Amino acid sequence: MAKRRAGFSEQLGLLEPETDLRVSNGAEGHRARMRQKLLTAGPTALADYELLEMVLFLALPRRDTKAIAKLLMERFGSFANAIAAPLNDLVAVEGFGEAGAAALKTVHAAALRLARAEVMQRPVLANWDALMDYLNAVMARERVEQFRVLFLDTRNRLLADEAQAKGTVNHTPVYPREVVKRALELQSTAIILVHNHPSGDPTPSRDDIEMTREVVAAARALSIVLHDHVIVGNGRWLSFRREGLL
Repeated sequence: MAKRRAGFSEQLGLLEPETDLRVSNGAEGHRARMRQKLLTAGPTALADYELLEMVLFLALPRRDTKAIAKLLMERFGSFANAIAAPLNDLVAVEGFGEAGAAALKTVHAAALRLARAEVMQRPVLANWDALMDYLNAVMARERVEQFRVLFLDTRNRLLADEAQAKGTVNHTPVYPREVVKRALELQSTAIILVHNHPSGDPTPSRDDIEMTREVVAAARALSIVLHDHVIVGNGRWLSFRREGLL
């Protein structure tokens, strides 16, 4: 009997040979129904674990992605928490591995870029809700404090969004001179400070208030405006400006 010639995908190592790829009709039928549901009814028709399944179809073509998706839901609680989870936590899930983790991290990166696109090229002070959505997506699930600075131009459009430092679960070192120095390098005329509270409570500490005053003083000396300092909690945020702390 003539030996079957390997297909192009097999030659590249993308698929196992046909004789080894034994996905049951039931699994293939399930995947086809899921794809059809997504395409006809839209993503809102899918539960969180079904969205995870859809993402994992491509990364794990020969695995039971429904079972893995449910393990992810048990571990992290939601689709959003799963894609935002630290890499070490993801690869620790039984049967998951680096391929699945890379798939989820790709989706996470895409979600952040979409959220960021909503605040680019538009005055952020007039687009506050979109800005808060973006900051929550970036920071709300961080397990340690992270301090970021949004650098704005003369029309209050975003020039840069930069993470300045990471700290512990309840403290991040901030250096006002470094914040102002970076603003000058970017020719930024206004800034917004942002940091998260991993506890979920966005109430400012005494240190938060004192640090903000120091940045205000350093920025004012060089005609840079501090528009606000936002603290991001778990699904909540607090504005120093709105609370009368600026």
